[in-house]
Amino acid sequence: MITRTVDPTHTYDVAIVGGGPAGTAAAYWLAAAGWDVVLFEKKTYPREKTCGDGLTPRSVRQIQDMGLESVVAAKGHQYHGLRAFGFGASVEMMWPQHPVFPGYGYAITRHDLDQLVAEKAAAAGATIVDGTEVLGAAETTPGASGELGSMNGLVVRAKGSTTTQTVRAQYYVLADGQNSRLGRELGVERRKDWPMGMALRGYYRSDRSADDFIESHLDIRSPEGDVVPGYGWIFPLGDGRINVGVGLLSTDKRWKGVNTSKLQDYFVAQIADRWGCNEESSLGAPTGGRLPMGLSRGPRVGRNVLCVGDAAATINPFNGEGIAYGYETGRLAASVLATTMVNRDADTLRDYDNLIEAAYGDYYKVARAFVRIVSDPTILAACVGLGLRVEPLMQELLVIMANLMTPGAKGPAELGFAALSRLVDVLPERAYELLLREKPAA
Repeated sequence: MITRTVDPTHTYDVAIVGGGPAGTAAAYWLAAAGWDVVLFEKKTYPREKTCGDGLTPRSVRQIQDMGLESVVAAKGHQYHGLRAFGFGASVEMMWPQHPVFPGYGYAITRHDLDQLVAEKAAAAGATIVDGTEVLGAAETTPGASGELGSMNGLVVRAKGSTTTQTVRAQYYVLADGQNSRLGRELGVERRKDWPMGMALRGYYRSDRSADDFIESHLDIRSPEGDVVPGYGWIFPLGDGRINVGVGLLSTDKRWKGVNTSKLQDYFVAQIADRWGCNEESSLGAPTGGRLPMGLSRGPRVGRNVLCVGDAAATINPFNGEGIAYGYETGRLAASVLATTMVNRDADTLRDYDNLIEAAYGDYYKVARAFVRIVSDPTILAACVGLGLRVEPLMQELLVIMANLMTPGAKGPAELGFAALSRLVDVLPERAYELLLREKPAA
């Protein structure tokens, strides 16, 4: 059961800050293994959360492993592929067959999804405390070079209360999102030369809310027909609503001058006829936020602290997907913490960094380089204009961008990713700035 009370005299094994995908997954896996866990969520479930609301096959696998697919299927909408548009071309692609991941995804609002996982964690034995804000660390100690600081206690305050409490644990998990107040307090910094995203989304009524495809639009046009920076998406929710949003990457040099609200207006007008989006079908003003991606934040580990999900910038730069990596890093953190507590050896906590790098390091290195290249509008138009007309090529790219490659396999997608990796090794990331700045004249 989700509660709003906590025992300040009790020392927990693990305290988790943040009740999104990463935090609730960590809470579930730790509690299911028998550890004494408390999680604090600032808002009260169910709560709105700005998101594309899409679960790819990677996310679905984590939902399955937590025993939640049946309730997600009842609340959400199953879809089977991606329809991509750009520069006058389009293609429909089914999710690939894979030995580990299912061949489908779900669209479900974070309003529903996060509460479902929080309740699952509570049923496993975690203490889930919503409506309670973590104001900061009670005590902090600076970390060694390249490490986060450590902490002793969280200062928390329940919604509507004027008094604070101090809650202590052996270890702490920071799952407090892209702004991560505690992370910054303990020394987390962002690499500003690596990609950062900005996104905005709104809900609309639509007769096509049960469509079997999600959509990605790689060019957005102004009313005059000019291409403007950014991309758009549509996730049908199956309940009469669709999630419509736009995103923009910091690697596009034009991004600082872009008004995302205006970008959303352009995109809604662009898809209005096909999806029935207009002022009458709008269900409220759009909301937005930043997307920390590509492992651009660190350090991720301290003497008794781990960062997971958006707090560790684990969003995939290839496609803006964050939910799967929140679930996966929450699970990785739970595994490392359990090993650390069994061994009673805090040094084991450093294994988390090694696991993160092994799981995502090379892949995200390629992703960061890829988005840096395609952020150039001339290169993007050429690649998309050609690629969307060659369906097998796009199917391979879908596998790469959704991180659905098969380890050890040598299929087209795996070979394609290997080729991209070799390109990145030959042309280091900092060279991409020079490449884009000094392209030869046509």
